[in-house]
Amino acid sequence: MPELPEAETITRHLRLELLGKSVSKVQHCRRDVIRHGSHRGFRAFLDAPITRVDRRGKRPFLEIDSGRGIVFFLGMTGRLSICEAASPIEKHTHLRLKLSNSNRELRFNDARRFGGFGFFQRSGNEEPTGIHGLGPEPTDVSPAQFRDICDRNRQIKALLLDQKHIAGLGNIYADESLFRAGVHPLTPASHLEAKQAGRLLRAIKRVLSEAIEYEGTTIINYLHPDGPGNFQKRLRVYGHEGDHCRKCKTPILRIIAAGRSSFHCPMCQPLID
Repeated sequence: MPELPEAETITRHLRLELLGKSVSKVQHCRRDVIRHGSHRGFRAFLDAPITRVDRRGKRPFLEIDSGRGIVFFLGMTGRLSICEAASPIEKHTHLRLKLSNSNRELRFNDARRFGGFGFFQRSGNEEPTGIHGLGPEPTDVSPAQFRDICDRNRQIKALLLDQKHIAGLGNIYADESLFRAGVHPLTPASHLEAKQAGRLLRAIKRVLSEAIEYEGTTIINYLHPDGPGNFQKRLRVYGHEGDHCRKCKTPILRIIAAGRSSFHCPMCQPLID
């Protein structure tokens, strides 16, 4: 499932192609991929320049001057791409936005349809439907804020995956961050000492920054508009069950944490009771 680095990579590529452009034609193939709003929401985008291409957590979005926008939920297999309008249309393409004065278009494809998109209207400083209710961006969190987030009697892995508390982390980058910080995924968050919490926050920011630099992680489905990511070559624990830890040579274990397969080194990440 695309996480923050994948959404950021997609957003950066789309921004180069879409900012300042407008939509001249919409072809919407399935109504059941609209999460909120209706297909009538497309009317606002016709011939209106796109003034913002951004993301919130794992969710890329487009916005026009009026504050109306489209937010994309990538789910497991959702993909946004810029294509030549005349190029063959892949199966499971649910949306095509033809760009004005161009032979190119934005396409949304999702084979499993766990993803989708929705419309919003921005009003004042409140975050609109589709991107409201998310926690802060990891890069914006201060050590003091992170200690407050961790002051809960929940497993740290489950807390990191909860988008209400911190936005953008998923299974891959939570595991990689916990490994670098030396924190076991089942550790109760409230048991972390201030130094450990600070180390984990620094690890989260470092892992996300590196993953963005390498344009995300491609394991099965993820592709940004220009191709696959490359961070999978730098994963230290995720997907490495049975391989030797780079630090201590102990075999990496896979357990279930927060209902997800979680990879860790039992020597470098001891469980704190």
